[in-house]
Amino acid sequence: MTLPIVYNWVIIILRTCFTMIALSYLPVWLTLDYVSDLMYMIDMIITLHTGYLDQGILVKDLIQLRKRYLRSKHFLWDLASILPFDFLYFAFGIQTPLVRINRLLRIPRLNEALDRMETRTSYPNTFRIAKLMIYIFVLIHWNTCLYFALSSSLGFGSDPWVYPNITNTEFGSMRRQYFYCFWFSAQILTTVGDVPQPEREEEFLFMIADLLIAVLVFASIVGNIGNVITSLRDRDNVFFPNHELVKAYLRSHHISKELRERINNWYQHLYINKKIMRENEILQQLPLHMRTEITVSVHLRTLSKVTIFQNCDRSLLEELVLKLTPQVFSPGEYVCRKGDVGHEMYIIKEGKLAVVADDGVTEFAVLSDGNFFGEISILNIKGNKSGNRRTANIRSNGYSDLFSLSKEDLTDVLSEFPAAKRHLEEKGRQILTKMGMLEESGEKEEGEGEKVETKIQRLESNLEVLQTKLARLMMELESSNRKMQARVAQLELEVSELETQLSEDDGERDRTLGRGQGVGREAEWEREEAEGEEEEEEGSYMKGEKQGLGDDSNDVTKEGDGESTKSTKEDAEKVVEGDKCRPKNPDNQGDKSEDDGEKIQGDDRPGKGDGAEIEPENGKEAKSGKRESEEGKRRKRIRERKLKGRRNERKTKKK
Repeated sequence: MTLPIVYNWVIIILRTCFTMIALSYLPVWLTLDYVSDLMYMIDMIITLHTGYLDQGILVKDLIQLRKRYLRSKHFLWDLASILPFDFLYFAFGIQTPLVRINRLLRIPRLNEALDRMETRTSYPNTFRIAKLMIYIFVLIHWNTCLYFALSSSLGFGSDPWVYPNITNTEFGSMRRQYFYCFWFSAQILTTVGDVPQPEREEEFLFMIADLLIAVLVFASIVGNIGNVITSLRDRDNVFFPNHELVKAYLRSHHISKELRERINNWYQHLYINKKIMRENEILQQLPLHMRTEITVSVHLRTLSKVTIFQNCDRSLLEELVLKLTPQVFSPGEYVCRKGDVGHEMYIIKEGKLAVVADDGVTEFAVLSDGNFFGEISILNIKGNKSGNRRTANIRSNGYSDLFSLSKEDLTDVLSEFPAAKRHLEEKGRQILTKMGMLEESGEKEEGEGEKVETKIQRLESNLEVLQTKLARLMMELESSNRKMQARVAQLELEVSELETQLSEDDGERDRTLGRGQGVGREAEWEREEAEGEEEEEEGSYMKGEKQGLGDDSNDVTKEGDGESTKSTKEDAEKVVEGDKCRPKNPDNQGDKSEDDGEKIQGDDRPGKGDGAEIEPENGKEAKSGKRESEEGKRRKRIRERKLKGRRNERKTKKK
């Protein structure tokens, strides 16, 4: 989609502003227009059949693809860009290509295409610069067309700022028109500014807009170029050691000129021959399986040439390949010296190394590509007379590329491959036997060591079984504890429920007994109060009779007092009987007492105790009868107040 979209962005505005170019090549433009439209429609069909990832799985079902594309925003943009506005040619004429302006709506598809190309190209920095130049060219092209159109509307040659008069043969050709306008726009947008001074308002506005756009263009150019240079520098720093830091360190410590020269030559060798020293750091961001595949494809052939690693499992070689470290040695540099403790073995990838005597002159042998040395010192073979010491001096004749494998890395890998470990140790013993460097006692000690290892392995297996049994027993114990705790909790709950029920039964029984005792006590209180009132009334009445009444009236008065006393006793007995006959229900107790009170209060008729039935025989008898009636009313009021007070006390006790 790059070509048809760029074509529409360039040609539509060109044909709109440069009418001479549009009419001169009209058949060509129409053909290219409809070819680009055909490519637009083909792109929609291809997009309709393009799969997409759903939770990491590629969806290829045509129904789902059609549904997803037709419901997306991309379909609306694509549909709008292909609408047949070309029929407007019949209204405005064939010389108005601006009716195809909707073809420019496919610009998101162009951005998508450029992004994919940038991720797939092997030269991303070059592609970024090329993409930036394309954007700048399109921008200057549009400014060129607008400048020519503005000059046409203002009049060609009307002032020095606009395009010169096209009647002049020098400025009348189509190529001269376009190239002059393009040069004019490029000067403005690249901030050169060597253009004629504008004279009209339209010219000033056009220049202001161009200068503002020029600032953005200049900033984008500088920013993108700076990013490209920075990425190139970062790439060099990742691939190669930082030479500037090393040189600064050497200068600050006043290192000798000869050593500085050797270091500079070493760096120069790395740069010229593209020797990468940081492979592990470069590939660190990749997943482990991808990193393994890359390293295997690069270094497995070299590792498989090593004699002790031949006939080993491929998985072992893949693990070892990840542990290899590239090293470069300069001419005359010793890789190892006789008697040094060996911490790594070396595999020659490229170069020549010599096995020399202690004097450094005599050469016993020359090692080349695919050879290795130092493997015996890192295998820990028992019975080795030299132990882990180097047995020879190895010196580089020129620049040599080697791979080093450390003792720790080899031990870690072989711990996961015991069969390969035994195989390598056997090959190492064979080599030592040929060299006469293996002691016989070492073999016996090795056999004893193997027996000890077998015992240790058996003990370890037994320990694992016991640990498994212990874990099972602990789980059973924990399960039984949980069950016991649940049972105890259930029993405690049942016991608490029983205690609650018993306490409720005892409370009901106590309330029943207390209610009966309270009723009897209240009756006794009423009886005692009634008797006390009668005694007081009799005493006061007898005292009055002695002072003002005669013998006849005394008899009458005694008779009246006796009747009134009887009536008072009868009233008290009624109150007690009413309390005794009252039900034990506390809710109805208040109602009954209120009914009794109402009965007592409503009993206002005069009784015998009041002296109402005695007819006075003389004036004294009339006075005594009147006094008796007043005294009886007073006793009733006192009795009513006391009964009300007792009822209030009972209500308060109930509350």
